[in-house]
Amino acid sequence: MWFGASTVGEISLIAGLGNPGAEYAGTRHNAGFRFVDALLARTGGVLHPEARFSGRAARIVVAGRELWVLEPDTFMNLSGDAVSRLAHYYKIPAEEILVVHDELDLAPGTVRLKQGGGAGGHNGVADVADKLGEKGFLRLRIGIGRPASSSQVVSYVLHRAPMAEQELVDAAILNALDHVDDIVCGRTQKAMNALHAQIR
Repeated sequence: MWFGASTVGEISLIAGLGNPGAEYAGTRHNAGFRFVDALLARTGGVLHPEARFSGRAARIVVAGRELWVLEPDTFMNLSGDAVSRLAHYYKIPAEEILVVHDELDLAPGTVRLKQGGGAGGHNGVADVADKLGEKGFLRLRIGIGRPASSSQVVSYVLHRAPMAEQELVDAAILNALDHVDDIVCGRTQKAMNALHAQIR
């Protein structure tokens, strides 16, 4: 598929990170999947299995721009396999990729946009950077908060949040969707200003 020429900052691929399988649906770690699912619900897109990309993908139109959305079928720590395969196949550079993921360092209800930088201990983000060979992709970070002890992190991210907490996360996802047109069209600073100005 040919997307035509892109301008700097426009997005050609949105990849939501999570773990596949019914047992992980709705867990904190799957916030990226929930964002993609909500985006598909708004645009009418439907994910289809793409074995060559190790994931499920769809083509949608956002703000008049045709792009890919992707949910890897690998587990979180191997998220880069799917993202890099699709990106390399369609020659999508890192700066045209938006990776959506859960973020321990942000409180539930908070969402932030970040260009490049370190993975902050997120294994899925680290694997995407490793497999792409660069860190210049855009990241939409959906806050899930931290457990009381670092020893509880694995259990924490792999379990569902209490209802009140999940409602905050869902609200953050809907808030981010309200700014997805700006993100996709490369108006990154405008989206950052709007999202970061909202105090939770």
